[in-house]
Amino acid sequence: MDEPITRLGTEECWEFLRHHEFGRLAHHLADEVHIAPVNYAVDHDPATGRRSLLFRTAEGSKLLGVVMNPDVAFEVDEIVGEHATSIVLRGRARRLEEDEEHRADNLPLRPWVSTSKYNVVEVDVTEISGRHFELSRPWRHMTPD
Repeated sequence: MDEPITRLGTEECWEFLRHHEFGRLAHHLADEVHIAPVNYAVDHDPATGRRSLLFRTAEGSKLLGVVMNPDVAFEVDEIVGEHATSIVLRGRARRLEEDEEHRADNLPLRPWVSTSKYNVVEVDVTEISGRHFELSRPWRHMTPD
């Protein structure tokens, strides 16, 4: 019998992230922890092998939070049928300077809603982990047809 939980390797985690575009950013703002949904893209420099996450944001609490305290966590999940995958990463976020923002131009990174988001934030990933779950969800068998 297969194990119900499988740990994913680093490359598998990055591959999963490359094929998705929506996650949740956990960041500090003063004394509170906030979670915000964001669309993102993976930035990969083949010359150096360096990978990071980029997202766009408007002026506001997300941007203020990462400027004040760059320590963040990020999560991307997927559930398909009886299978689930979860990737969690930790890192340091920073707003890209004007001369660096061009890195986002060739990525599929555009606002999903019709709002202006001129700031590009990079999450420099320091830790990444992932798990794949074989779900049983026995309560689904308890409901009458």
